[in-house]
Amino acid sequence: MEGHRRCPLDLSAGSGILVEGGRNRGDIAAQIDRRFSALGWKEARLDLETTGILYDKNNRIIGTLAPVKQEGYLVDNFKGRVVLDVEWNAKDGNLDRDLASYRSWYEAGVISAGVVITKDRPRLLALARQIWGDYEATLPEEERTHKLPIDLSTSTVTAFDKAQMRLRRGVMGTCPVLIVAATEKTWDGTPYR
Repeated sequence: MEGHRRCPLDLSAGSGILVEGGRNRGDIAAQIDRRFSALGWKEARLDLETTGILYDKNNRIIGTLAPVKQEGYLVDNFKGRVVLDVEWNAKDGNLDRDLASYRSWYEAGVISAGVVITKDRPRLLALARQIWGDYEATLPEEERTHKLPIDLSTSTVTAFDKAQMRLRRGVMGTCPVLIVAATEKTWDGTPYR
């Protein structure tokens, strides 16, 4: 279930990205989205509208029912028939929204698959502690804080383990979903500056 490939993104500690606190849309998520945008993926809102068509026994249209609209949300990346969301530091409820929407869109026949890119929080926490410890060792004792500048210990944000749990529960129905998670193997080894 778990394969490792070096990520072409600069998720290195050298840029400070891994050990910087998040904002509304963090640097890592924005960087990933820019890479997909360069490949032709688009941020897009996907809504559904269903119209019932009434036929007589001779297959002639005899009326239509009022359309039923299903409001979607703005997905981070859409291309072809695939949706891709980067869920890096969002509340873990975003995974519920993503997977339920993927299922609905798949069952309606408008997408072929969904993808979520996130982080393996426990493994990145261990890496962040190592990087921060190495960095602090270069500082005079009175400047050391011994406290990470980010909180990777909270379990209420989107992460690989949260996505796995939802996939095991089957919340996405029959919709094919790929979960990609950054781990310590994503880091290129550049020290924190």
